[in-house]
Parts: sequence; structure tokens; C-alpha cells
Amino acid sequence: MLPLAGIRVVDLSTVVMGPYASQWLADLGAEVIKIETPDGDSTRHTGPAAEDGMAAIFLGVNRGKRSVVLDLKQPAAQAAMERLLATADVLMHSMRPQKLAALGLAPADVMARHPALVYTSLLGFGEDGPYGGKPAYDDIIQGLAGNAALMAEQTGDARYFPTIAADKTCGLIAALSICAALAGRGQRRQREQRGTLVEVPMFESMAAFNLVEHLYGLHFDPPRGPAGYPRVLAPLRRPYRTADGHVCMMPYTDGHWRDFFTAAQRPDLAADPRFAGIAARTTHIEALYDITGEIVLQQTTAHWLGVCEALQIPVAKVNTLSELPDDPHLRATGFFASLHDPAMGTLRFPGAPVRFDGARTPIGMPPRLGEHTAAVLTSAGVTAAELDAMLTSGATRCMAIQPAGDAAANPGNEIPHQETR
Repeated sequence: MLPLAGIRVVDLSTVVMGPYASQWLADLGAEVIKIETPDGDSTRHTGPAAEDGMAAIFLGVNRGKRSVVLDLKQPAAQAAMERLLATADVLMHSMRPQKLAALGLAPADVMARHPALVYTSLLGFGEDGPYGGKPAYDDIIQGLAGNAALMAEQTGDARYFPTIAADKTCGLIAALSICAALAGRGQRRQREQRGTLVEVPMFESMAAFNLVEHLYGLHFDPPRGPAGYPRVLAPLRRPYRTADGHVCMMPYTDGHWRDFFTAAQRPDLAADPRFAGIAARTTHIEALYDITGEIVLQQTTAHWLGVCEALQIPVAKVNTLSELPDDPHLRATGFFASLHDPAMGTLRFPGAPVRFDGARTPIGMPPRLGEHTAAVLTSAGVTAAELDAMLTSGATRCMAIQPAGDAAANPGNEIPHQETR
């Protein structure tokens, strides 16, 4: 049995941060009910697709969930939501705080009605600061939290990380925080039926992530140096160019560097006081990277892979993204999983990297819009007549069945760089 088996999560979040968090909860065994507007999550149309509404970015963060359509601006949908919450352990949303009351979802009101609920707000900023309530996007958070400045330190040009770094990092923090709240609730259950209000602000979460190593000299008062870990910020910190390509090579300990310089027939460098210890190497990191780069350029990638493996120095080739599905380690460990869908054909997914009792968690198909509306609402107590009335008014929507063979290619739009709130 998976750790979160028996936990029901009602997820109102969209785009990447929240869906990535709830996908982790689904991978860990929770039943995740994705609540969508009648138009659906915008990522359903972002990227290539074999079927309208099932585009690549949606597939990447919504596997193993159930989709229920509710137009929460309508009273009937709010009433259905109440019935769902009465069956839930967790509520997640990524809406700005000022929008919640009109939908009947203000935190204090919901927790008064459902006191055992783990109510999770995925926010751009903590509400008690001057940015509280402002909209937040991945690009905005990367700028505020220092990502763009880190790139400028290394490359001379302020730019964002070429991945949705803030959304995914904060999604992981959200999943961790929800699991912690569930564990705490379980410990308290014998004494009191009380849930937890969990707030996950993106700005503070990403700042904490970046400052693990980069607070550096500012840990001290007065400062003992500037912010920023020099080894990581060094412009020459990148894969080393070889005679025929590139290699990722990481001598780190004193012994690694002595062995590397000896193998490179540079005993003078092995004895150089600038490189004798980690403190000295950090001070002279640019010189170290420059000299090492000159040495590595003289031999092939295969040569350095062999040398470093023999010396037990961490080393690897450079993989392109398109090469990852054929990486021999990922193949051997069963990292990628394939699922067959009658309409879309075979789909490939990266699996959950963690294992429980030696086994990866199974993955399920991402849901079509409204695929589980009828089943979930009926199980929550919505009658057939009520469901029919909601369908007529547009308060809900059930999946329109698409026959196999009708799937059409949809090139989609550009990959989103934000979490919509």
C-alpha cells in the first residue's frame, strides 16, 4: 500500500505549481480530484497534442488524477463543492486571496465548516507583506528571488533559468508541506478533530531555496563576505570542452584534485598551494577552472571518462533532453513508463523517481476534461436530478466521449513560464 492511500485531495490549482504538487500526492497514493472550470486548465492546450485538450504540458503534471468540472460562480456548483469537501482530507487552490470569498472558499469559512481539512493556499507572496495579494508568475518570482541575478553573475546577462524553476520548486515544497500537515493531523486525531491551514508563498519559498548556498557571507552579522557562493557563480563553471565534445567532471576532495593533476602529468599543480584545500580552491576557483579547462581540452571525452572512472572522480557525458529516454541507467531502472490510450495511442511518462519497498509507484493516465464528473459527484451525494440540472445550467460538464481515431494533432502554444493565479 502506498503512503497516501485513502487520502482524498480536492485540487483547484492550475498550470504547473499546484498540479505538480498534487501529481506528487497522486504518485504517493492519494486520490486527487482536479476541479476545473468548463474551459479546463489552460495547459490542456499548451504544446503538441494527439487529442484536443490533452496537450503535452497538461500530461506532464496531471497523471493519475480525476477531473471534475465545476463552475464555482454558480450556487449549484458551490453546493456540490461543499459535498466534495465533506469527503476530502486536503483542499488545494492557487487563487489570489481576494477571490476566494465570492466562491465560498475563504479559508476561515471553509475550515469552520470542515475543521479536519488540510486547507492549502498556494500563493505568490505571504499575505502579511507588502506584496501580499499580488499576482505571481514563474518569471516574476525568478526575478524577485535572485534567479535572474544569479544568471547575470555567471553569464553577464540577466535571464531566467531555462526551466519553470519557481513553479516546480514551490510545488515540491507544497507537496512536502501537505504531507507534513497530514502526518500532524493523524497524530492529533485521537485527541481532537482539527486540520491545518497551510500557506505556501512562492517568493519566500524560492528565496529560501536560492539562499541555501548563496546567503554565504551574509550569514554573519556583520557580514564576513558578500552573498553568493563563488564556486557555483564562476563563469567557467560549465561542462569542460574536450578534444571532441564535452564532459561533466567534478573533482571535489583534496584527493580527487591530487589524483587528477597527477594523471594529467601535472605534479606541479598537485602541489600548488592555491589548490591544496577546499578553502584555497574556492578563493582561486576561476584559476582552477581555467587551468583544468586547458588540460581537459587536450584529450577526448572518452579519455576523461575512463581516467575519472578509474580514479573514482565523479564524471558523466552531457545528455541532451532528447537523449534522456535512451539513457542506459534510466532504461535499466525503469524510470520511463508507457501507457496506451485507445484514442491517443502510446504515451511516455517519466515515472516517480522514489521507490517504496523496492518498487516505483504505478502511474495513471491524465484525465480528460470532466471525465469523472458524474462518478465523483454522485459518490459525494449529488442526485441524478441535481446533476442533470447542473449540466443544463452549465454549472458542471461531463466528458464528451471522443471515438478512437478522431484524435487530431494540435500543435498547441508555447510552454508556459508561469503559475496562473
